[in-house]
Amino acid sequence: MEQYIIKGGNPLVGEVEIGGAKNAALGILAAAIMADEPVLIENLPDVNDINVMLEAIEGIGAMVQRIDRHTVKINGNTIGDFSIDYDYIKKIRASYYLLGALLGKYKRAEVALPGGCNIGSRPIDQHLKGFRALGADVDIEYGKIVAEAEELKGTHLYFDVVTVGATINVMMAAAMADGLTIMENVAKEPHVVDVANFLNSMGANIRGAGTDVIKIRGVKSLHKAEYSIIPDQIEAGTFMFAAAATRGDVTVLNVIPKHLDATISKLVDIGCEVEEFDDAVRVVAKGRLTSTQVKTLPYPGYPTDMQPQIGVVLALAKGTSTITESIFENRFKYLDELARMGANIKVEGNSATIEGVEKFTAARVSAPDLRAGAALCIAGLATEGITIVDDIVYIQRGYERFEEKLRSLGGIIEKVSSEKEIQKFKLKVG
Repeated sequence: MEQYIIKGGNPLVGEVEIGGAKNAALGILAAAIMADEPVLIENLPDVNDINVMLEAIEGIGAMVQRIDRHTVKINGNTIGDFSIDYDYIKKIRASYYLLGALLGKYKRAEVALPGGCNIGSRPIDQHLKGFRALGADVDIEYGKIVAEAEELKGTHLYFDVVTVGATINVMMAAAMADGLTIMENVAKEPHVVDVANFLNSMGANIRGAGTDVIKIRGVKSLHKAEYSIIPDQIEAGTFMFAAAATRGDVTVLNVIPKHLDATISKLVDIGCEVEEFDDAVRVVAKGRLTSTQVKTLPYPGYPTDMQPQIGVVLALAKGTSTITESIFENRFKYLDELARMGANIKVEGNSATIEGVEKFTAARVSAPDLRAGAALCIAGLATEGITIVDDIVYIQRGYERFEEKLRSLGGIIEKVSSEKEIQKFKLKVG
């Protein structure tokens, strides 16, 4: 098993280029199979989740041509199988997007019940409610969701809760339904808007993405397109908080600052200097930061995917902070690991009270999920001494060249896979 080994204590300084948004890319790759012509997708992040999704798409017969690390051409014209194996689903939950795409185009889909990061229950009842509202018969049998319809009919749908996954999945199915679909209480995240824009570039008729109401007039077919995925706001935010934790000066390049409003607001609250440019954001942290209150909410609120990163920074800040997690109930698992590094945190239900400490002590910790893993690396970078982070397979699911990018900012971090390599690193860095 691979680990990251980190010698902390250096402020991170410099510029870092942000890749394409993983969460947008997963929806866009699924939607690409709905056209009968080749679709070119650019600014694709080269991370494990994306590679698994491409394997799943190839597995049902679509043509997948990897042009380079960040560009792929997909043609859904050759699909002959409407069943997605459990092998793909257990690796990445988002392969359930193929349900909406296949149902929309072929009026039939079979997808195994999903897996993914262990951060709490993420029910799919709203997805199924949406498919049924469009006229599909949906059953769960032998661990699979089976959806089929003679035809899909436009409908008026109100989601019981705001859900990104169901908004994207039902939007894809409705894009090729007969008539008008109105979806209310939808998710407004940037990646929802990006999937809608991509579908429109293939000839779909979707209006209102990014607001509470999305209107979709179904079309008979979708055509070829070329599309570039938006930058990843969570990757950007991770490096911004890494600058804050290490008292550094980092500029994230290739971002849409508007997507980072909630993150920027919290960085300013705790005492960072933040400078915004057209497609870049600079974060400078000059001394010890101060406490704040955080509550995770659907976009445009503070993102749950940025909660562990701010948790690390607040554990080093002056005063008492609280974090309320309102999206995923298991998102606090990283706090046990942080406590091993000397953090002073008390968790009650969905709320954590954090008493800031002057500094962490280096320790061996384990990544419980994708974002928590990145946050523990930030903690290691902010700590004198040598920290080892186990289970980094989670981190590689969603961050491209993570250790290389941190090294380019002056971080001392290496990927290792044996005790011998750990000892070698320790000798090298003294």
